[in-house]
Amino acid sequence: MTEGKVTGVLQSDWSAAIQDYPMASCWTHDGGALVVCDSAGGVYAFDSQQGELLWSEQSAHEGGALAMSMHPRETLFATAGQDGKILIWDLSEARPRCCIEIGSGWVENLLWSPDGAQLASSHGREIQIFAADGTEQWRSDEHLSTVSALGWLNSKELVSTCYGRVTIFDSGTGGSDQRFEWKGSLVSLALSPDGDVIACGSQDNSVHFWRRSTGEDSMMSGYPGKPTALAFDSTGTLLATGGGDAVTVWSFEGNGPEGTYPGSLELHERAVSALSFAPDGLTLASGGRDGLVFVWSLQSDGQGRPEGAAMLESVLAEVCWRPDGKALAALDGEGIVTVWTVS
Repeated sequence: MTEGKVTGVLQSDWSAAIQDYPMASCWTHDGGALVVCDSAGGVYAFDSQQGELLWSEQSAHEGGALAMSMHPRETLFATAGQDGKILIWDLSEARPRCCIEIGSGWVENLLWSPDGAQLASSHGREIQIFAADGTEQWRSDEHLSTVSALGWLNSKELVSTCYGRVTIFDSGTGGSDQRFEWKGSLVSLALSPDGDVIACGSQDNSVHFWRRSTGEDSMMSGYPGKPTALAFDSTGTLLATGGGDAVTVWSFEGNGPEGTYPGSLELHERAVSALSFAPDGLTLASGGRDGLVFVWSLQSDGQGRPEGAAMLESVLAEVCWRPDGKALAALDGEGIVTVWTVS
C-alpha cells in the first residue's frame, strides 16, 4: 500500500503537524475538538471539523509532556510531564486553570474518573488523587515498583499496576481490599466495561487476566513481543491485543477465552502499536510500526475482516475514535495528526 492512500470506510478529512513526537490525544466529550500533546511539552487544540488550530502552547511542560486525560463531561482536560507538574486546562480559555506541583520526578499516568469528580495520577511508586479543582484528596503508600498503568473500574474504584501486583483502591478513602499478584513486570492494562476482568500485558510476552468475581486468573502466552496495546470492546465480549504483527482477539463469550482459539487479524507488516474499539459495536482500529492503519469489522468469536485502510509516514503512536464513532484520529512518529471520517 502506498503512503497516503486511503481505502474502504476511511475517508480523508484533515491533517496537521505538531512540533515533536506525539504522546497522547483526546477528543472533547462532545467531539468538538481534538487536543494533542507532544514530547517537546507542547499542547495543541484543533477544531474537529476543519482541523483548524484553535490554540497552542509550545512549552507547557518543560522537558516534555507524558500524559493527558479529557474530562468526561466538561471542556476540561489535564496534562502532565517530566517537570513534575499537572496542569488542568479549560479548552475555551486556552490556558491552565490550575497547576499542581508534584515535585521531583515524572508524572507518567493521568486519568479522570468516569464521573469527572476525581483526577488520578502516578509518579514513581506513588499515586495521588485530586479533586477537579486540583485539591489533593489522598495519596497511596509506595508500590513495589514504579506504577506502570492506572485505570478506573468505576467512579469508586481505581486500579494500579506495577511489577508483581495489581491493586484496587477505594477512590474515596485510598484503602485497598483486593490485590492480585503476578511474578512479572506488567506493562499495559485494559478493564472490561463491567469491571470484572482486569487484563495486563506482561514483559514476558504474555497477557494475564484476573476475574474479580471469582478471583481466578489465566494467562495467554506465545506472543512474539510485549503486548503493550490492549483494548476491550464496549460490551466486554472481545479483548484485542498486540504483541506482534498480528492483532490477536480473545472472545469472552460463553466460557471463553479459556479453552478457545483467538481470532487473528493479519495485515500489518510490523508490530501492532495501537488499538482502539469504536464507542459502540465490534469495530476495531489498529495501528502499527509499519505506518498502516486498519479498521476491522469483528464477530463475537474474535474473527474479523478489514473494512478500511490508510498508510501514514511513520510508526503509529495512537489511534483514537471520536465519541460519536464517526471519525478516527491517528498520531504518527513524524508528528502528524491525521483524521478520517468513517462511513
